[in-house]
Amino acid sequence: MGRIFSLAVTGLILFSSSLFAERPNIILILSDDMGYSDIGCYGSEIKTPVLDGLARNGLRFTQFYNTGRCCPTRASLLTGLYPHQAGIGHMVSNRGVDGYRGELNTSCATIAEVLQPAGYSTYCVGKWHVTGGTFPKAESGKFNWPLQRGFDRYYGIINGASSLWDPNSLTRGNKPITIRNDGEYQPKAPYHFTDAVSDNAVKFINEHPDDKPFFMYVAYTAAHWPMHARVRDIQKYEGVYDDGYQGIRKARYEKMKALGVIAKDTELSPAVGNWESVEDKEWESACMEVYAAMVDQMDQGIGRIVEALRKEGKLDNTLVMFMQDNGGCAEAGGRNATGERKVRAATPTLPVIPDDLQHYQASAPSQTRDGYPVRRGHVMPGPADTYIGYGRNWANVSNTPFREYKHYVHEGGISTPLVVHWPMEIQAKDELRSEPTHLVDLMATCLDVANVEYPQKLGDAALTPIEGMSLRPVFQDQQLDRKMLFFEHEGNRALRIGDWKLVAKGRHGQDDVKWALFDISKDRSEMHDLSVAQPERFQRMKKLWTEKATAVKALPWPVSKSKKKKANSKK
Repeated sequence: MGRIFSLAVTGLILFSSSLFAERPNIILILSDDMGYSDIGCYGSEIKTPVLDGLARNGLRFTQFYNTGRCCPTRASLLTGLYPHQAGIGHMVSNRGVDGYRGELNTSCATIAEVLQPAGYSTYCVGKWHVTGGTFPKAESGKFNWPLQRGFDRYYGIINGASSLWDPNSLTRGNKPITIRNDGEYQPKAPYHFTDAVSDNAVKFINEHPDDKPFFMYVAYTAAHWPMHARVRDIQKYEGVYDDGYQGIRKARYEKMKALGVIAKDTELSPAVGNWESVEDKEWESACMEVYAAMVDQMDQGIGRIVEALRKEGKLDNTLVMFMQDNGGCAEAGGRNATGERKVRAATPTLPVIPDDLQHYQASAPSQTRDGYPVRRGHVMPGPADTYIGYGRNWANVSNTPFREYKHYVHEGGISTPLVVHWPMEIQAKDELRSEPTHLVDLMATCLDVANVEYPQKLGDAALTPIEGMSLRPVFQDQQLDRKMLFFEHEGNRALRIGDWKLVAKGRHGQDDVKWALFDISKDRSEMHDLSVAQPERFQRMKKLWTEKATAVKALPWPVSKSKKKKANSKK
């Protein structure tokens, strides 16, 4: 059971079923490792008619931010805090200081933990990845699993990366399962995790009682490596990327300006890849074809979720918000572009894994369940025995027109679409919102629309006040009175105050990084450093960054075990 508030602590009262019906359902949809320009209504050639339709009948935010990485984004989304305040400033390992414990701490509450005692049913589907407790040897290892953090029902993976054909750490409720022994979900088509996330979200909607509202968090792993997609979806994009990076990037750039998701005077940052130097163009274009198929498949699944809401008569009074956890991913994900292509073994050469054996690999399995060795390197992506990413050059296309990628806090790493659809309240259709906003705002928004106060305590633990602001005024085209937005990941750091952004690439423990200052209203692509032209602003913002970093526990920096060892040896 999840933690609950006592009535004396929370001040919450039971609402009648009629009042439940008036409060909206809320669905937060998060995709994985996708760039700002990767869906159609933000400039892409990838077919995303469902998301495009939600945007056409709702809002698109053009300056919404994530944290630049999967775990911190999930922590921030769920709690309304900067990730360090929630305990996950880096990944899900304990790095020795409070901001980097690798677990959701007891000083934060999830949206589900606040809405559940207020009468909401709470559902979570997909990737969790806010706990190091992926390999529990006892029930105590599950203390930060979804059901222990406020969710009534859960289906998904606890860890962060997995085969989409046979996911590891697959879990229903609190029970580890496999695709073969799950008694509640056995699809007719070969299992694929993207479809499973969508189908189980639909299942929860269909089984939800009509006398109360629900909150649902849907976290896809698409389009995170490994690049696994159905042949039928890959075939839609055959030949689309044969002309290479520059042509696709330029087409997206022009479409984005026409759509208004970037200003018409936004510069296109320098391209990274050179298509002419690619030796195996068939393989390189195939990587993007599979990536596009993964996004397409996710959009189809969102369509089934929307249709389930429509059939249940819930669509008009459901607040749906779609966003991404970080920018396009430049990680190799097992790529090796040299040498001969690795081909599938003619027959299985490894022992078959029993259907009921749940194997908890951290990321990449060494074999498929039916005994084929997993191929990494120079392989044609898509099938279950392959495990690679689409690479840095295509990530540069995904992040059009911005600089940098996942990990970094330049615009390419932290900019995400935010599509908002809520017909009962939002009368605007196909409108843009340029207000700078952030994941920390989602908790405040959910509580605002649900008419719930954020508590001061969760059980006996005092809660850190949330950092975010409700987006509800922005829905009505009003501005927020915000002081700043803060960013830090792996020593990469930034501060946004109004139109001004201070940003630096660095690493934890490095204090002599090179900062740059940009006027985002005129230079969203961060091409023209104004630190020399604006010395007072530059110095003031650097000071404010340090003060905020200390306040939200991004400082002190975590120290690696090897550095600790060296430091201790010198004593």
